[in-house]
Amino acid sequence: MSVVTRFAPSPTGYLHIGGARTALFNWLYARHHGGTFLLRIEDTDRARSTQAAVDAIIDGLSWLGLTWDGDAVSQFERRERHAEVAHAMLAQGKAYRCYCSPEELEQMREEQKAAGLPMRYDGRWRDRDASEAPAGVAPVIRLKAPREGETVLQDKVQGEVRVQNSQLDDMVLLRADGTPTYMLSVVVDDQDMGVTQVIRGDDHLTNTFRQLQIYQAMGWTPPDFAHIPLIHGPDGAKLSKRHGALGAEAYRDLGYLPEALRNYLLRLGWSHGDDEIISTEDAVSWFNLEGIGRSPSRMDYAKLDNLNGHYIRLADDDRLVGLIGPRLVTALGRELGDTDHDLLRHAMPGLKARAKTLVELAAGAQFYVTARPLPLDEKAAQLLSDEARGQLAVIASRFKDASDWTAATLEGIVRAYAEETGLKLGKVAQPLRAALSGSTVSPPIFEVAEVLGRAETLARIGDVAGGA
Repeated sequence: MSVVTRFAPSPTGYLHIGGARTALFNWLYARHHGGTFLLRIEDTDRARSTQAAVDAIIDGLSWLGLTWDGDAVSQFERRERHAEVAHAMLAQGKAYRCYCSPEELEQMREEQKAAGLPMRYDGRWRDRDASEAPAGVAPVIRLKAPREGETVLQDKVQGEVRVQNSQLDDMVLLRADGTPTYMLSVVVDDQDMGVTQVIRGDDHLTNTFRQLQIYQAMGWTPPDFAHIPLIHGPDGAKLSKRHGALGAEAYRDLGYLPEALRNYLLRLGWSHGDDEIISTEDAVSWFNLEGIGRSPSRMDYAKLDNLNGHYIRLADDDRLVGLIGPRLVTALGRELGDTDHDLLRHAMPGLKARAKTLVELAAGAQFYVTARPLPLDEKAAQLLSDEARGQLAVIASRFKDASDWTAATLEGIVRAYAEETGLKLGKVAQPLRAALSGSTVSPPIFEVAEVLGRAETLARIGDVAGGA
């Protein structure tokens, strides 16, 4: 049987990082088995579902490279099919109409609470005749759930889990207005879409026992379930906004590469020996449910930064120029020209060796495409004493006569000058760094000079050294 997995988010907000990991696991499992990965938007909660959230989910999945097969399915648009199944259960005696008023249900809950009992529907309309129905009350349709025995789940991550049926009440399948509940809709959709594996967070574990009873009532074979532990914050508490829990699009804005985030999310709760850096190709090849642990995993932003730095160093230079371009346009207040792009491509090997995020990469690259005279930060300005400016003027005169414009040649010129004057190399190189980058931090300064070229290097030195 062909594997079919699905990701089924509710469009009430952005693609949460936990949801992104769930989508990744489903995508990997389907791709590993040569199966199908489906996207279903569970938009039955009309009050909270928004098109903006749908767009954010689709945008986040697309950015992460988690492409789904076929069109995204709207659960709301299938509501007539869900109602059809509820009425089929009613006709088969597997469900019944309940005429309890909201006031009766509230009184029932209050009495159970006062008696220290679990608050559950007591089944008072389970075996009553509809002729006893009160006038003016639109009924709901409830599942006639088994009261004896237990419901057993053979979970692919959690192992065998059992719940006594006496702990589960007769849940509502169809509301009084005829709209289906989430529990019913999920089961019908998974059945009709041929889903074979449901991989989702373990916060759904309780729902699964109720959903299994619907499968049983309809005589359907349920899919295999795998409930994965949730992601916690660095302090071990459930991940929340106070931990910086963000949507996938926010991680993009913070300068993370999709392949780095995929790798990081994969290792949040799944392992393959001691491997930490796992390419997408290897992830597809290796992924299995046995590698998922039962304990919650913790976000570690330092590890994510380091991993992202690794993938930045691997990334194609042209791609990186394209990714930081919009950030530089915003910072500079102007569009980048062909000369700027050429300069950035030439500089990229030195820039990406130092950056952990695209934000850092763009910040580090900005001085290359900043118009003269280059603004100096406070530390750079302090380095450029009258003595240092005089030294730079001499170095500039020697740079003019350089036989070739390479980092090695330029470094040789500066080293020779330092030896002649009895200065340490850093005493000369740091003022040069300040003049060329406007900062005390940059890629190796002779590489910077090579990238800038003879004319721009001499012009920048001249700006601080008085026309050298």
